Amino acid sequence: MKSEFITSAADRTNWPDSTLPEIVVVGRSNVGKSSFINAFTNRKNLAYVGNTPGKTRLINFFAIDERWVLVDVPGYGYAKMSKAQLEKLGRMMDDYFLNRKNIAGVIQLVDGRHEPTKDDLDMVNFFREMKYPIIVVATKIDKVPKTKRLASLKKIAQKLQLPLKSVCPISSTEKSGFEQVSELINEKLDQFELKKKDGSEQ
Repeated sequence: MKSEFITSAADRTNWPDSTLPEIVVVGRSNVGKSSFINAFTNRKNLAYVGNTPGKTRLINFFAIDERWVLVDVPGYGYAKMSKAQLEKLGRMMDDYFLNRKNIAGVIQLVDGRHEPTKDDLDMVNFFREMKYPIIVVATKIDKVPKTKRLASLKKIAQKLQLPLKSVCPISSTEKSGFEQVSELINEKLDQFELKKKDGSEQ
């Protein structure tokens, strides 16, 4: 997989001028977003991994195989930000999700060790309303005892009202579970291209 950083954007003036489909990685702070991106692309430092949650304050765009763009948005649910900073982040995210035409799907990360939070549920419902295809990825699954993994995944699927098969358990440390994520991404990209083609032929 060929991956390279394109740009960071604080607002729409810095969004890449590109028609490539975008797959957006979302999740609450400290869910393992940067680790997921680095393990998925097989790059050590493509995305910044910090010990302090809430490090990503911009929308980061990465080109993948010159076919699509992986988008890393700031994590949500991080309380140690001023009200003004949180509002600014909220406006930046709303503008992107409501007005960007290239979004082909969303990878919603949830912590495989716990039930999804209210914030996770709100995000999934928002993407449903926006009609964005959702891939749910349960991170840190290596920290769940093997005998309890299925039960954890069932709980996540139930809470998010999704079929169990659409929840992908991954471990960034062990680099496991990424084939399923890749397959689902390719599926969403194909659907997006098809939709685009149908739209242009009408």
